[in-house]
Amino acid sequence: SVRRKLALYLNPTNTVAANWTDVAERMGFSYLEIRNYERLENPTQKLLEEWQTRPDATVGNLLRFLHEVERNDIISELRHLIDEDCRRYLERQVQVPEVDSRQDQGITVHDDLMPEQFDAFICYCKNDLQFVHEMIKHLEQTEYKLKLCVFDRDVLPGTCVWTITSELIEKRCKRMVVVISDDYLDSDACDFQTKFALSLCPGARTKRLIPVVYKPMKRPFPSILRFLTVCDYTRPCTQSWFWNRLAKALYVP
Repeated sequence: SVRRKLALYLNPTNTVAANWTDVAERMGFSYLEIRNYERLENPTQKLLEEWQTRPDATVGNLLRFLHEVERNDIISELRHLIDEDCRRYLERQVQVPEVDSRQDQGITVHDDLMPEQFDAFICYCKNDLQFVHEMIKHLEQTEYKLKLCVFDRDVLPGTCVWTITSELIEKRCKRMVVVISDDYLDSDACDFQTKFALSLCPGARTKRLIPVVYKPMKRPFPSILRFLTVCDYTRPCTQSWFWNRLAKALYVP
């Protein structure tokens, strides 16, 4: 809701006040990037989506940028909503130890004597499960002997989906493989998992995301992942290298 209201203030370009382009310059976007965003119906929304993947994307910096472009009217109008969002975020952070304290109950199938650890969390939607089976066969049941966290296979039923997913991505898995497809783009679970993992990247470089495309897509590749190198299975000429490249990426310290 805060982003929608920000867009109402910053999208108009025919006013004397600073708009989204001035904020974009403070965020470090290039001239060409800004010119491309000008063609969009809601450039502010796109700007925030792209900026949130950067290490300096914080609420404090956003308020500072608004102050620097002399849009204190926006800060005054939206400050109570921003404060409320921050309060809710901090409450969720405080609640995490309560979940952690119950780890003796186990959240995965093999949580017996100690929490189970994985080489990679697999982010996928239900319609791509067949390819996940292929991934298991090539990465777990071969000489690579990697250990993948596949939610439908490894997570015990009856647990809180969002909290357990966060626990697995942040503390139990070294990497995250994102299976990209047209169906992925419609999955709320995949969207949450991807954005949560990206939020860890600035302070935890080992939580590296590896996007995988295994079939042609009709819709655009997600812009939030466009800065990452993709492991592409759709080109016949490179399929023979695919599994080795993916396995090596998961082995990297």
